[in-house]
Amino acid sequence: MDPEAAGQNRLTELHELEEFRYQAFERMRLYKERMKKMHDKHIVDKNFKPGDKVLLYNSRLRLFPGKLKSQWSGPFRVVQMFASGDVEIESEDGTNKFSVNGQMLKHYLGIAEEKGNIVVINLKEPQYTNEE
Repeated sequence: MDPEAAGQNRLTELHELEEFRYQAFERMRLYKERMKKMHDKHIVDKNFKPGDKVLLYNSRLRLFPGKLKSQWSGPFRVVQMFASGDVEIESEDGTNKFSVNGQMLKHYLGIAEEKGNIVVINLKEPQYTNEE
């Protein structure tokens, strides 16, 4: 084989290898962009306003796990937001007021209280007769 042709062949293979590597990096970049979009789509923006009802994550529950224990306690009411991300909350009755990290909170989507007339139906025990 001619050394000049072998060198040229080797140079062509190196260029092809570099092209394959570039295509792999480009595919990986596009894949990462798609995964980031999918991930960011599921992130819920937590903007709390004073007066909002929130639930507080109970991080101590991990020490004493219980199958039916809820990890969230509350509801609490937001009093004030700080620029550092801290949120000052108070209990529903207004007795306890403390500051927590905003990442430990989520909006409270409680049961809506129905207002209006409620009909109560009293059921009677059925009367059985002895027919034999």
